[in-house]
Amino acid sequence: MAISIKTDEEIRIMREGGKILAEVLEETTKKAAPGVSTWELNVFAEELIERRGGKPGFKGYQGFPATLCVGINEIVVHGIPRKDEIIKEGDLLTIDCGVLYKGMYTDAARSIGIGKISNEKERLIETAYRALSLAIDLASPGIKLHEISKTIEDTIVNAGFKVIHDLTGHGIGKSLHEDPIILNYTENSEGPTLKPGMTLALEPIFAVGTSRIKTLSDNWTIVTEDGSCAVQAENTILITEKGSEILTGF
Repeated sequence: MAISIKTDEEIRIMREGGKILAEVLEETTKKAAPGVSTWELNVFAEELIERRGGKPGFKGYQGFPATLCVGINEIVVHGIPRKDEIIKEGDLLTIDCGVLYKGMYTDAARSIGIGKISNEKERLIETAYRALSLAIDLASPGIKLHEISKTIEDTIVNAGFKVIHDLTGHGIGKSLHEDPIILNYTENSEGPTLKPGMTLALEPIFAVGTSRIKTLSDNWTIVTEDGSCAVQAENTILITEKGSEILTGF
C-alpha cells in the first residue's frame, strides 16, 4: 500500500480547495428546507463551486451525473439529486460533496435534520459527528490506522447503531480515492502508521437497524436493506507533525 505524502504546495492547494468545499456545504445546508428539491441544492452547490474557482469533484467521476450525493432518511450514499425529490419536514438529510481545485481533491459530508426531527434521527446525527470528531482528535503521527477505525466503531456500536461495513473512508489528494482504505470497523490488521503529510477523508457511515445495503435501479443510490435511516459525516484532514488539521471546515 503506497500512501502518498503531500508536498507543501499540494497541502496549500488542498487547504484552499477545502475552504471552498466547507463554504459550499455550509451555504447549501442553509438552503435545505421543506419544499426545496434536491436538484435545486445541486444546482446551487455547483454554481458556488465554479464561482470560487473550483470544479465539482464528483460530477463525471466514474459516470456519476451530479455535483452532490444527497441522502434522505434510508439513502446511505450516492443518491442522485432529482427535481421530483422534495425535502420534507422531519427528514434526515445528508449532503456529500467533493471539490477539485488546481488538480487536488477534497471531500466532505454533512448530515442535518430538517425542522423538527425524531429523537432517533437526532441521536444518529449526534453520534456521526461525535465519531468523526473523536477520530480526528486521535489522528496523529505514529497512530495505527486500526486505532482510528476502532474509535469510530466503538462510538457507533456503543450508541446502539449498525456500522455499514461495505462503505469506507479513504486517502485523497491527486485522486478522489487513494490509499489507504479507512474502515469504520476493526479487523485483524493494525494497518499503516500515520505520517505527516498524509491526507485522509474520514467518514463514519452507519444506520439504525442494519449493516446490509442495496443499490437501486439507477445503479448509484445505495439504501439500507431494511429501510431504516442512515447517516454520514465526513471531513478531509491532514496529518501534521503534532496531530491533524481539518481541511474542510469545522
